[in-house]
Amino acid sequence: MPSTNHTPMHLLVVEDDAPLAELFVGIAEKRGLRASRAATIAEGRARIEAGDVEILLSDMRLPDGSGIDLIEWTRKADPRIVILAVTAFGSIEIAVRAVRQGAYDFLTKPVEPAVLGVALDRAVEARRLRGEVEALRGALATESALRGIIGKSRALADITSVVRRVADAPATVLVTGPSGSGKELVARALHEASRRKDGPFVAVNAAAIPETLLESELFGYKKGAFTDARQDKKGLFVEADGGTLFLDEIGDLPLVLQAKILRVLEEREVRPLGATRSAPIDARVVAATNHDLRKAVKEGRFREDLFYRLAVIEIAIPPLRDRPEDILPLAEHFLGRAKARAGHTIQGFSGAAARVLMAYDWPGNVRELENAVERAVALAQDEWISPDDLPPTVQKPSTPDLFASAAERMMTLEEVERAYVKHVLERFGGNKVRAAAALGINRRTIQRWLGEEE
Repeated sequence: MPSTNHTPMHLLVVEDDAPLAELFVGIAEKRGLRASRAATIAEGRARIEAGDVEILLSDMRLPDGSGIDLIEWTRKADPRIVILAVTAFGSIEIAVRAVRQGAYDFLTKPVEPAVLGVALDRAVEARRLRGEVEALRGALATESALRGIIGKSRALADITSVVRRVADAPATVLVTGPSGSGKELVARALHEASRRKDGPFVAVNAAAIPETLLESELFGYKKGAFTDARQDKKGLFVEADGGTLFLDEIGDLPLVLQAKILRVLEEREVRPLGATRSAPIDARVVAATNHDLRKAVKEGRFREDLFYRLAVIEIAIPPLRDRPEDILPLAEHFLGRAKARAGHTIQGFSGAAARVLMAYDWPGNVRELENAVERAVALAQDEWISPDDLPPTVQKPSTPDLFASAAERMMTLEEVERAYVKHVLERFGGNKVRAAAALGINRRTIQRWLGEEE
């Protein structure tokens, strides 16, 4: 029996014999289903196209054609629909054809109410299972889409949670973070986890295109719009129709273009250069920047209205130095890709190499780490990567100004301790618990070194 804890499933009965159709509807409603009827294939298709049919019970001989044709069409239109075929002409040949075209079960007239009831119960269970399988596939697709975001830090877990929740939202997303932190990966994850995943993903770096060309690249142009416009050109907004447009380095856009992009986002239409009419677009916009746009707004370098239009949903990616838990998982991920391309049989990082990776500050973030791993794979002569295979800057990071200053000023050890603790605290945003964990001491020791009262 269908569960009463859920919205009743919708059964569509396609049968031109009105009394028989009403009998089928009545049996279905007694078993907790919502039921409606259609007398022809055309009526049945119209009901299915409305989008809420979950089970189809169809006669095989209808006024405007064969039920086999309706089964074939339904399987293509919505493969989740469970189909029951019914006919008074129940030959083996017809049954086999119906099943081959996608029927779940086959009944012959006259249909006993008890037999139909059992068939409907089985159809309800099959429809639920198909829904569960579809949900599982969707979850697996989302997981797969997010595999490019590698790491186990809390910050990254929060980011992936937001990506999953807003993937199908129509709102624009602003991804912020330092250069090389993986902003495009987040944009691609949003695209691949959404219903737009089969559409185009179009990326443009606003800082890499000269200002004089950027407008025509974004909006396109008509033949004759300017001297070199020898033919029509679609802009990137149009190319991304049905998919996602990733606007990287949005903070570098000139103010004139900011106003035009704002209009596109508000009106959901774009006018190519030289055109007299605008064309509607359906592109989800994800923007990214390594600038502080709030500061840019205050300084008049970025439009406030555009900022709030872009930052409907904001995802901030911390620098790699603030999420050290992600360093080794990322390094292992890049190692797997690099050794596959190079054909190496490298086993992994030696303990010493791993400690070097963890000790480095990674000012270039994820991009710098990837380049360092690729270099190590190219230079490695053993099956384990050693510190010598890593770039010199990673092996021997420059001495912090703190210690050079301490030596120059002849600071006492106690003064050095306090200065170093303050340095570590700044790195962890003033979080004493995280700073104490990095220093291998407890929080109260930090408070004592800093002369704070407990």
